[in-house]
Amino acid sequence: MSELLSQHAQRSLPQRAGVGLKAEHYRTILESRPDIGFFEVHAENYMGAGGPPHRFLSAIRGLYPLSIHGVGLSIGADRPLDRDHLQRLKALVGRYAPGQVSEHLAWSSHDCGFLNDLLPVPYTAQSLACVVDHIDQMQEVLGRQILLENPSTYLAFEESTYAETDFIAAVARRTGCGLLLDVNNVYVASVNRQINPFSYIDAYPLAAVQQIHLAGHAEEADEKSRLLLIDTHDRQVANVVWDLFARAIEQTGPIPALIEWDSNLPDWPTLKAEAERADTIIQAATQAASVGHVASRPQFTAAQHQLTEAHTQ
Repeated sequence: MSELLSQHAQRSLPQRAGVGLKAEHYRTILESRPDIGFFEVHAENYMGAGGPPHRFLSAIRGLYPLSIHGVGLSIGADRPLDRDHLQRLKALVGRYAPGQVSEHLAWSSHDCGFLNDLLPVPYTAQSLACVVDHIDQMQEVLGRQILLENPSTYLAFEESTYAETDFIAAVARRTGCGLLLDVNNVYVASVNRQINPFSYIDAYPLAAVQQIHLAGHAEEADEKSRLLLIDTHDRQVANVVWDLFARAIEQTGPIPALIEWDSNLPDWPTLKAEAERADTIIQAATQAASVGHVASRPQFTAAQHQLTEAHTQ
């Protein structure tokens, strides 16, 4: 196993847009070598010892920086972390030396087993202590800082005593972890929980944000025929989410941003076009930073105002 580890020197992610790496695009990427900032992979898809996934990932990692995003460690669970899972993650991180490693503020495991979903945590002192302990363990085992991603949520717990932004800020402060701001999650949760997404961005601990995620969502209706957003990652980024991204990036300054598209995969040109749009916004933030001023905030369209006001009052 030792010969599989540390094949690559760690490369920081550029202040550009990347995309999630999918098997359907392996050959196109290797043959055309597109101008993309970086690629992200879900850790759990590469925890086997070898085979075609690792062969292609190693080739692509030789050409591009890599980010590893975990979806199964269950940081928010009220139970110990799975040590075997954490050791597999450590081996994967050692093998590919990614520029960044991230996980979700969520839980998936319980006494009954593992649930194939990212479930929310109540924002209480007890949950805070649990999440902090788990991140401390994760960072100690990996020997590096991790980034924590804000969740997409569909409800709020009555017992919560922290606002979500304050809870996440407390986690970052106590553990020294960085943050991954998913602006699509912000919009999905804001509409579903009737809060203002731009106010959420302004209240977020943006100084700790080191990467941003962008994705598509689906519109459905709840039992009272109210708009319900589902974090599907199966379509283009919505215009309002692009506006939220611009709002965030003007405050963070240029940082890496990722296009997540996990199902109903498009052809490569469509995915690359989404990354190019993100790059344009990052470049605007870079230019604003270089001349020492903050760009004007994006204007909400009348339709977007109506949508947000209708569901956040």
